[in-house]
Amino acid sequence: MKNKGFLYGIVAYALWGFFPIYWKLLQEVPAVELLAHRIGWSFLLLVAVILATRHWSDFRSALNARTFKIYFIAAILIGVNWLTYVWAVNAGFIVETSLGYFINPLLSVLLGMIFFRERLRAAQWIPVALAAIGVAYLTFTYGRLPWIALLLAFSFGFYGLAKKLAPLGSVFGLALETGILFLPAVIYLGAIEAHGSAAFLHSGMTPDLLMIGAGVVTTIPLLLFASAAKQIPLSMIGILQYLAPTIQFLIGVLVYKEPFDQSRLLGFGIVWLALIVFWVESFLASRPANPAIPELGT
Repeated sequence: MKNKGFLYGIVAYALWGFFPIYWKLLQEVPAVELLAHRIGWSFLLLVAVILATRHWSDFRSALNARTFKIYFIAAILIGVNWLTYVWAVNAGFIVETSLGYFINPLLSVLLGMIFFRERLRAAQWIPVALAAIGVAYLTFTYGRLPWIALLLAFSFGFYGLAKKLAPLGSVFGLALETGILFLPAVIYLGAIEAHGSAAFLHSGMTPDLLMIGAGVVTTIPLLLFASAAKQIPLSMIGILQYLAPTIQFLIGVLVYKEPFDQSRLLGFGIVWLALIVFWVESFLASRPANPAIPELGT
C-alpha cells in the first residue's frame, strides 16, 4: 500500500513539475483567459467525478455558511496563485516561480507560529533566517524584489492556512473553490467572446483542446495527491513536495534557457541550504529520545 502511495505522490508532484511545458504551449493565450478556462473546466470535471462516485448528496450536505466563507477566501487565494503562475511561466520567469515553491514550506512554518501559536524550536530559526537572507540577496542581485516568487509563496501559504481550517476533503474542497469562481470565469469568457478577443474556438483545435485539458491537468494530480496523502507518512510528503519546484527550475534553466548566473546561483543556494537545514533539524527532532536497541538477529 505504501509503495503505491509513494508512486502516486511522485507522479502527482512530477506532473506539477512539468506544468510550465503545458502552459508554454498556450503562450499566445492571455493569462486571465487561461485562468478562466482552468477554473471552468476543473469545476465541471470535479462535478463529474463527484456525480460518478455518487457523492453529490454528501457534497451538498457538507455546505453551510461557515464552510462557504472559508472556501471563498481559499478560492481567491488559489485564483491569485494560478493567475500569477501562468502569467509568470509564459512571461519567462519559470526559475522565479520555482523559488516561490522552495520558500513556501518555510513560510508555512512562520504562518503556523503566527496564527496557531506553534512554537519554533531554536534550531528552526536558522533555516528561516537563511531563507530571508537568500531572498534579500536575490532582491539585491535582481535589482528588484522577487515579487513573483513571494506572491506565489504567500498566496499558496495563506491558501494552506485556509485549508487547515477547512472541513472538506481535497476533491470536495477544490470543487467548491472552483464553483465559487465558476460564474465570474464564465462571465469573463462570455465578455471576451462578445468583444471578439477570445482565443477559445478561434485559435485552432490544438489550443482549444489544451484549454479544455486545463481542467484535467489540474484535477488528476490533485486526485493522485489525495490518494498518496492517505497512504504514506506526512514526512514523506514533505520531502516529495520539493520534486515539483526542482523540475520547474531545471526546465526553466535547461529547456527554456532562462538566465541563471553565479549571483543567482548563490541566492538560490542559500535558500536550498535553508531547506536542507530545515529538514535535517526536523528529522533529528522527530527521532525518539531513547530509541530502543534492537536485539541481535531480529
